[in-house]
Amino acid sequence: QLQLVESGGGTVQPGGSLTLSCTASVSGFSLNRYAIGWFRQAPGKEREGLSCISFDGRTKYSDSIRGRFIISRDYDKNTVSLQMNSLKPEDTATYYCAGRHISYCPYEYDHWGQGIQVNVSS
Repeated sequence: QLQLVESGGGTVQPGGSLTLSCTASVSGFSLNRYAIGWFRQAPGKEREGLSCISFDGRTKYSDSIRGRFIISRDYDKNTVSLQMNSLKPEDTATYYCAGRHISYCPYEYDHWGQGIQVNVSS
């Protein structure tokens, strides 16, 4: 069964950038036929959908991050990345990637990563 792993989190100053990556935990398992989404959840808040990329590269963004975050996928490296620019303190949250074996960006996902912390603080 697919398990996803996030990497690239950490602490950054306001205005800085971080790039999160999502890959499969099992070596050789291809994400290339999966739609992958990124979500985040801050303490005391509901989980928020941020972005999604379909298996053929079509993208969607939420209004809260559109123009600052970029989702992309590298088919050779079997990775989906979320480049986060112009970070704000309110971007502080645990970030999750999720996947579903489907061609388009779905409302629900079947597979989730464990999450990774992003802190934006001076």
